[in-house]
Amino acid sequence: MPFIAAIVPDAKAEIEIDLVAPPIMTKGAGLAGEGALMPAPAMDAEAIGNLLHEVFPQAFYPGCGLAIERVDYADIRVRRRFQESYIRPGGTVSGATLMELADFAMYVAVFSAVGPQPLAVTTNLNINFLRKPAPADLVADARLIKVGKRLAVGEVTIYSDGFAEPVAHVTSTYSIPETR
Repeated sequence: MPFIAAIVPDAKAEIEIDLVAPPIMTKGAGLAGEGALMPAPAMDAEAIGNLLHEVFPQAFYPGCGLAIERVDYADIRVRRRFQESYIRPGGTVSGATLMELADFAMYVAVFSAVGPQPLAVTTNLNINFLRKPAPADLVADARLIKVGKRLAVGEVTIYSDGFAEPVAHVTSTYSIPETR
């Protein structure tokens, strides 16, 4: 059976991902809605974090401010730690910071559904800024709406930590490489 093995510096163990194992079914939100029977995620948070550290060490490393908090099949939550440098003139968190978090969330969601595909790329990202973010951590919930052979379509809702109202809503499409 084909496996992908990743060894990450400072990791305690090698992570193996079985590419042909049948999916395990779990209850969750994701593609079919709340409480529906869904496959287990293709990769868990630790495996995704290790892969990101391996393929994007310049962007995903201890202390970078990005964290993967929850991974279910096609339904994830990530966090961007607040930094004063994200504040733009006018006293609001920059749009670029929100877009970066949304794209990161979609990338993690794609991994949760299709497994290790570091060559998956954003083909579209549309963002609606809904209200001024608070000077706090940003939390993004991403949910894939459709996962096909070549495209994954999803939506991301971004919140200021501790606030119920979203600060941004994003729709995005990712292209998935042919070799899966």
